[in-house]
Amino acid sequence: MTATLACEGLRKRYGDVTAVEDVGFSIAPGQAYGLLGPNGAGKTTTISMLVGLLRPDAGTVLVGGTDLAADPRRAKARIGYVPQEIALYPELTGRENLRFFGRLFGLARRGLAGRIEEVLDLIGLSDRADGRLDTYSGGMRRRINIGAALLHRPDVLILDEPTVGVDPQSRKAILDGLELLVGDGMSLLYTSHYMEEVERVCDRVAIIDHGRIIAEGTRRELIAMVGSADKIELVLDGDVEAAYAKLRTVEGVIEAARTGAESVRLIAEGGRYLLPALISAVEGSATVTATQVIEPDLEATFLHLTGTSLRD
Repeated sequence: MTATLACEGLRKRYGDVTAVEDVGFSIAPGQAYGLLGPNGAGKTTTISMLVGLLRPDAGTVLVGGTDLAADPRRAKARIGYVPQEIALYPELTGRENLRFFGRLFGLARRGLAGRIEEVLDLIGLSDRADGRLDTYSGGMRRRINIGAALLHRPDVLILDEPTVGVDPQSRKAILDGLELLVGDGMSLLYTSHYMEEVERVCDRVAIIDHGRIIAEGTRRELIAMVGSADKIELVLDGDVEAAYAKLRTVEGVIEAARTGAESVRLIAEGGRYLLPALISAVEGSATVTATQVIEPDLEATFLHLTGTSLRD
């Protein structure tokens, strides 16, 4: 099966500074692919090369098998690009903006009106389509921005931070719409500062840092890099030392440590299911007054691999 979007060996340097080095990955039809990295890691430079805004110093980009450098017009026609900055005209209505971009894509007038209605329905703005853009909320503008990139029915939609600064209602509408697109067979390349969005939308994720891909895989595969065990925090009232000794012997506990005068941290598989056994184990010595189970997630993997949070 031909990848909808594939890149290999991408490199971009600015003088002595290497922004991107040997970046490569591929996105299958109907797959949502996340690209994560701290600020300055090379995400935007990579995306700019993928959509043809920057010429790489080395490497190739194939869109549905078409070489972007050899046949840029044909390759770009298969891409929908949603930049981080809103690229719309505030003095026009939502519908007028879509009509303008539809004509830029070369869509025939006869079919354009119907396609605009389809897109407006998908992004949930049919009832506001004839209002000027400068009366829209930030989230509504983001949705029109996405709609403009969908007009020509691209094979792959590339989104750079599409929910920055939007309200919860618009964020939900955007994510719901993206899931529908993937379900219909469209491929996505998605970058975001919101880890929960990537975990919800993306099938595979690449983590980029200092211009290089340092990890790639499914959510489960990436989490496995830092282990699949849970952290269990217990606050105890009573003879904490005796309770701690008992907790260490409970089947399923991998590690145990005193973290305070009244608190214990355990590392265990299936932490939530182990809680009843832990509470029973300390009976007669102490009472568990508070619990917290911290399950491994993509955020933990990101912190482990890059040493920084996604928003840093």
